[in-house]
Amino acid sequence: MPIIKVEMLTGRTDEQKRKLAKALSETFVYNAGGEKSSVSVIFAEVEPANWAVGGKLLSDK
Repeated sequence: MPIIKVEMLTGRTDEQKRKLAKALSETFVYNAGGEKSSVSVIFAEVEPANWAVGGKLLSDK
């Protein structure tokens, strides 16, 4: 059972996550085979204060 984990900042709507889950699942099956029903997508949402890029918290930008 393939698992795709997406780590991203908070703020996406449920509809955006639905579309992304569908697109990722279909793309996986197209490129790697298998059944779409076996692909799991996990969204891990992170607050900007808990994510840093280039040594700076995203909440500081």
